[in-house]
Amino acid sequence: MAVEKQTLILDVEDKPALATGLFLSLQHVFAMFGATILVPILLGLPVSVALLASGVGTLIYQIATKAKVPVYLGSSFAYIAAMQVAIEQMGGDISAAQTGIVMVGLVYILIAALVKVIGTGWIDRLLPPIVIGPMIMVIGLGLASNAVSNAGLVADSDWRTIVVAIATFLITAFINTKAKGFFKIIPFLTGIIFGYIIAILLGLVDFAPIIEARWLAMPEIYLPFENSMFDSYTFYFGPETWAILPIVLVTVAEHIGDHTVLGKIVGRPFLKNPGLSRTLIGDGAATAVSAFFGGPANTTYGENTGVIGMTRIASVSVIRNAAFIAIGLSFFGKFTALISTIPNAVLGGMSILLYGVIASNGLKVMIEDKVDFNQSRNLIIASSMLVIGLGGAVLDFAGIVTLSGTALSAMTGIILNLILPHEEAFEAEI
Repeated sequence: MAVEKQTLILDVEDKPALATGLFLSLQHVFAMFGATILVPILLGLPVSVALLASGVGTLIYQIATKAKVPVYLGSSFAYIAAMQVAIEQMGGDISAAQTGIVMVGLVYILIAALVKVIGTGWIDRLLPPIVIGPMIMVIGLGLASNAVSNAGLVADSDWRTIVVAIATFLITAFINTKAKGFFKIIPFLTGIIFGYIIAILLGLVDFAPIIEARWLAMPEIYLPFENSMFDSYTFYFGPETWAILPIVLVTVAEHIGDHTVLGKIVGRPFLKNPGLSRTLIGDGAATAVSAFFGGPANTTYGENTGVIGMTRIASVSVIRNAAFIAIGLSFFGKFTALISTIPNAVLGGMSILLYGVIASNGLKVMIEDKVDFNQSRNLIIASSMLVIGLGGAVLDFAGIVTLSGTALSAMTGIILNLILPHEEAFEAEI
């Protein structure tokens, strides 16, 4: 797969000046914060642990990949339903859910070992541009409904929500296209700050969480053994635990897709260097460590990939420092509460841009590779992937494995690419 390197302001190995780098890192923290804390809120787990796990997980990933990939890890949405079921079946006990996610991380590492043995030559065959392009588009557009909903662009929405979302969107867009110098590289951080101020003026911000929060507080960690400092759970290997593992098929497919997206944005084949085995180990080890301490599964974040695509800042140093900031914030109760008061309208306005950038890169992949849509096979592959990935298709294998969204779309594209004859071969046969 030919990869054309894009013009970057800061490349992977580059480091910004200290003050500039701080703002760039904060921008990534803001980008991931809403989704990262939403997962534990839905699961009834401590927000502070999820924030701590995202920072520690990102550092683990950077070590595993030799600091060659500008990826930020946050809380994964893919395991929410399975973890909720496991917690409910255990009468509120998180033992099955946490044990299952620890095992998920270990399965990632086993898959990485297999990839190490058989190599990565299969990637080009299974994932040519006609498969990668629609896959990237599904990843971005699959999140579009979340952005639109948060932005209030739905029926019976509060007009204030819409105003804040549109203002955040326009401020971010104009800064990204018109600003010069320092502001040019922090459009999202600037958009969030101004959007937040507008939200305050319109009465959409509740300051109660900030007032009630303590300045400093230890993250509410869970440990798999009895102790005097933190809550605990036990390693449990019953059916409730094993039911979580099949979702690995989904998240591994998403892992490959996310790294393909980032590779196209940055202009580097990350699945080959440092290699899929290393990225899987980083993702898996981060997930296992997070679950061990009572946090959710980790995953690569499209929001942060979108920030890189818009700002053209691909510095691993910026990502690493964002991880340190996240770890620090997990101990800083007041600031964590402040960030949590950012209205969904602000995040929605920003996300319209972030998710759109991801989807647009999928289209760019096919344009750069000059994919010929006059060939029926290409039209069939792309259209099938888009409809299945965005249409809410679900394939349930007897309740054991359920595939949907990006994973089902990717499998559809891979299979069709392997079995459909090329135009030349088909014409020769008739």
